[in-house]
Amino acid sequence: MIEMWFSEAGKYDVLPLDDRSAIELTQTARPEAEPPRDTYLYFPGASEVPEAVAVNTRGRSYKILANVDIEDADAQGILFALGSRFGGHSLFIKGKKLWYVYNFLGIPPEQQITSSKAITKGKHTLGVEFVKESTGEYGESHGTATLYIDDEAVGSAKIRTQSGNFTLCGDGLCVGRDSSDPVSKEYKAGFDFEGGTIQGVGVSVGDDVYMDLEKEAAAMLARD
Repeated sequence: MIEMWFSEAGKYDVLPLDDRSAIELTQTARPEAEPPRDTYLYFPGASEVPEAVAVNTRGRSYKILANVDIEDADAQGILFALGSRFGGHSLFIKGKKLWYVYNFLGIPPEQQITSSKAITKGKHTLGVEFVKESTGEYGESHGTATLYIDDEAVGSAKIRTQSGNFTLCGDGLCVGRDSSDPVSKEYKAGFDFEGGTIQGVGVSVGDDVYMDLEKEAAAMLARD
């Protein structure tokens, strides 16, 4: 029986067998069409980017910065979103405040950070920085996430982030909307950004200091 099994396995090209765990499989480096980069830029109005080819923030520190021009004091909506209610993260404006939600595997409660001050009209760089401080027993990352409005830190909290993918299919990376199943219970599906203009969103997984990136982003916005 064993010989027959291996004969059929070889016949249908299922060898060699892979005995890696689920965590090991999700942490395997994916093929790259080009050399890996530290910073990725995304823009509103584009199709969602599948997670398999989007910036990889798993198991590492990262920074998300959005250049925006707030034209209405009641502007609201998604700046950046990736994932779904079963796992994901999103940066958005609601109630004149900046929010960052990290939904860890859909396990309640959601990890939420809200800015301590309101966002005013005008051009701003809005962002979040996660600094990894340790690794948990299941491979998850533990650290501190800090919200920024321009060059001012406006809120922080300890959070944990996933070691594996958020989704197996769909629910890719979006700018200006949350494409389908919402990451957070704080808003409904879509939650399109309105009341201003998003110039672009940068995600960095390099060693750059957040404030240096913020200055570069602000300078780029000022040239428009």
